[in-house]
Amino acid sequence: MNSLSIRAANVIPDPTPVVPPEAGGLLTILNWASGIGLVLGVLGVIIVGIGMVIQLQRGEGGQALAKLGWVLLGCIIITSAAGIVRAFV
Repeated sequence: MNSLSIRAANVIPDPTPVVPPEAGGLLTILNWASGIGLVLGVLGVIIVGIGMVIQLQRGEGGQALAKLGWVLLGCIIITSAAGIVRAFV
């Protein structure tokens, strides 16, 4: 190995993030918030589904489809929150 490659190996930082041990409580809160959000998202899909059944019997089925789209969009945002934040940080 030449001296240039040895110096380059010492200069290039390791980009792997390391979570400090003090962040354990924050990570627990974030995991709970994510889990609760996903449970509420599933509950929202069930509620919208019940509303769709009722509205289809009345002949008003198109409005519930928009509500389902918003609930599913919320679920997608919750599940991809870490990736979204990582893209900006």
